[in-house]
Amino acid sequence: MTNKIITAGYVVIGDEILSGRTKDKNIGFLASYLTDIGIDLSEVRVVPDVEEKIVEAVNALRAEYTYVFTSGGIGPTHDDITADAIAKAFGVSIDLDPRAYKLLEDHYGAENFTPARKRMARLPDGADLIENKVSIAPGFRMENVHVMAGVPAIMQSMVDAIAPTLETSQKMLSVTIEATLPESRIAADLGEIQKNFPETSIGSYPQSKDGVFSTQVVVRSRSNDVLEQASEAVRAAVEAAKTKFL
Repeated sequence: MTNKIITAGYVVIGDEILSGRTKDKNIGFLASYLTDIGIDLSEVRVVPDVEEKIVEAVNALRAEYTYVFTSGGIGPTHDDITADAIAKAFGVSIDLDPRAYKLLEDHYGAENFTPARKRMARLPDGADLIENKVSIAPGFRMENVHVMAGVPAIMQSMVDAIAPTLETSQKMLSVTIEATLPESRIAADLGEIQKNFPETSIGSYPQSKDGVFSTQVVVRSRSNDVLEQASEAVRAAVEAAKTKFL
């Protein structure tokens, strides 16, 4: 564990996500997983199965964040172009990887190891394998970029496989405060509290039920002491606002 902030970007790849045909289940999973181990997911991009778009997103995020994760587009079909795009992003060649080839051939058997399945053994030069305990076909890593499958069960298995290799920082802690009043009545106070406690992140989320407005305030910090102080300031502001508008 390190004292510096570890950040991540995530590229979700696939026309089916953008068309709405497939409902994404991976963003929420990855966000929660990374938060739990002390990595801040800072940006998510959803891109189509277009090589230039994948290359652009991966190159932008790998220069910006500690880690980049991608999901989708490493299967056996003609539109699974992520591996080619990653090779292009890094300026390297791509070919059948003997390690991935053997894994897949042993799994399917030589007689069932079709050309389509062999496509899943094509990896950029210099790639490290990411284990796939669900369906064998590996993901891969190039420097700080981790390339994974889009199927949620497989993607989640791959995240479990790479988690021990990731550098992490202190976990972000959070406190949720329920305010039974509209967001507008505490907005100014929350802004001041945020200024007074720069080590925190304070978010307010308005809600409405049966015509009654309320606000959920979430205070986040890596310091438990700072979190407690800021949370207490928020509670005091909420109580003061209730009294003011009686």
